[in-house]
Amino acid sequence: MTKTDFRPVKLPPEKTATANRALTRVRGYLAEHPDLGQIAVKPLDDREPEPLTLPREAVELLAGLLAHLGAGRGVSIVPSTAELTTQQAADILNVSRPFLIGLLDAGEIECRLVGTHRRITASSLMEYKQADDRRRREAADELTQLGQEMGMM
Repeated sequence: MTKTDFRPVKLPPEKTATANRALTRVRGYLAEHPDLGQIAVKPLDDREPEPLTLPREAVELLAGLLAHLGAGRGVSIVPSTAELTTQQAADILNVSRPFLIGLLDAGEIECRLVGTHRRITASSLMEYKQADDRRRREAADELTQLGQEMGMM
């Protein structure tokens, strides 16, 4: 089992402006260079002769982190292979643990047993969350369309 620390990192209010300025620069650079697969970061001093090279995906992830931190939200990084307890998974979905157990028992989310304890991979949990979000959007769109057809909107 992968041990993961779920305590979010949150910036103090006086540092959110710094995160927002960095976000603006990072997003601008990514937009100006859409075809770059790697991003070179120039060193601040002469002790490092070569730039730091980062995969574009890592820089895009950094932009997402900066956006959340700049908005004052806490951020945790969870590897897709991390195995979550039922309480951790319920907390991520913002549901009760008994409700999550019902989803597991119904086969809505994949899990495995470790002794008598269930473990859910982060990737399985995110697949369920994305599918559930998609179902909710489709239901909302259908309700909107029905409301328009009935002249209620």
